[in-house]
This record gives sequence, C-alpha cells and structure tokens, in this order.
Amino acid sequence: MIIKVCGMRDPENIRSAERLDIQWLGFIFWEKSSRYVSAPPVYLPTKQKRVGVFVDATIKEVMEKIREYALDIIQLHGKESPTYIRHLRSLCGDHVAAIIKALNIATKEDLKKTKPYECIVDYFLFDTKAKMVGGNGTQFDWSVLSAYHGDTPFILSGGIGPGDAEKVKAFHHPMLAGIDLNSRFETAPGLKDIEKLKHFIYEQNQ
Repeated sequence: MIIKVCGMRDPENIRSAERLDIQWLGFIFWEKSSRYVSAPPVYLPTKQKRVGVFVDATIKEVMEKIREYALDIIQLHGKESPTYIRHLRSLCGDHVAAIIKALNIATKEDLKKTKPYECIVDYFLFDTKAKMVGGNGTQFDWSVLSAYHGDTPFILSGGIGPGDAEKVKAFHHPMLAGIDLNSRFETAPGLKDIEKLKHFIYEQNQ
C-alpha cells in the first residue's frame, strides 16, 4: 500500500522522512496553506516520488513547478475540470507518472463527483469535506466508500492520525491504493513528527 506524507517543507525533516518506508512525499503549492512551499528546500527527496499539490493553479504554474521541483506526480485539489486535466496531461507527457484528483467526501452522494474524471486521472484522493482545502485533521465516515464502484484506484485521506493504524488495516475496499498522512503527524505546520510516523508505519506492517 502506498503511504503518502504530505505538507513537507523543512530540509532536515525531509531527510528524516526519506529514511522511512514511505512511497510518496507531498509539497503544497497553494499560497493559502500553512504548509505552502514558496521556494525549493535545499534538499528534496531522491528515494520517494515527489507529489506537487495544487489548488486551481494555471497550467503554466503547474508546468513551472514540475520543472523546478522535478515532480513525479500531480495532485489537483481544486475545481479543475476534466478538460483542464486532459490539457495538462498532454503537456506533461512522460515527465509525470500520475495525476491525482482530490475530492471532498461526506456522503455517498459526493461519490458521484468521480464520474466525470473516470479514465482521465490515475488516482482519486478522497478527503474530508471542510472549509479549508486539506490538512483539517478530521475524518469522514469511511463506510460511505462502499458506494464507490469506479475503476480508478483511490488514496484515503482526511485526519488519519497516529492511533489509526488498526482502523486503516481493518478498512477494506478493492480500489484502495494507499493513505495520505498530514496534519495529525505534525509538531507544527509543515514539520512532521518522525517518531510518530515511524511507529504508525511499524504498526501498519504488523
């Protein structure tokens, strides 16, 4: 299972996280986020895939960040349309391994929002519906995902914390590809508690 740790920014924190059994590390390029990355850290990961998180950015802005940060994966967390994503993919070519469309979920009805993006994105990321875009530290009712019957794999996000390893292991869905960890593993915005991550990953692997 993919483990993505999002909201990275501090070089030494990145180095420490890179030593863990994590597949993706995320960098947030939305200026309203408390985890916003305004300039490339002096160290970027070489062992994990680099995920760039965008909210209603222009395609030009996304392409600039892909080049500047050598991004492997693009996560779109705004109101990006299927047409936007098709255009972005055509420009990215082989430079980007995957495109993720994040969707805010509260009820089974919200899962209908996946339909226009089927066969266009590589993953969905199901997050908690809230006022802020991501990093809210709250969970939605995962049982609503039983109504998801799409063919696109998804990343489970939204308030997964250090004490949730058993809950994650107990959650089963044929299209579950991974989990996203962020605010509940922080000592401050953009600064992850490495020991909490290490313990959570250990429990996941048991």
